[in-house]
Amino acid sequence: MIKIDRLVNAKVFANRSQAIQEALHEKIERIEHSRLAEECAKPDAVEERQLAEEGMNGEIDAWP
Repeated sequence: MIKIDRLVNAKVFANRSQAIQEALHEKIERIEHSRLAEECAKPDAVEERQLAEEGMNGEIDAWP
């Protein structure tokens, strides 16, 4: 808690409670942002299927 006390003494935060509340808020925001980024990085099911099937028609004709 020494770092929090330094921030309170430097008037960065009004008190320990405010410092902890803001730290938790920022942490929760980062977690939610990470989850959103992970979901956005997932390929669309239709797009993924199209990519998987791309070029398959020509390959199927070439199979014995």
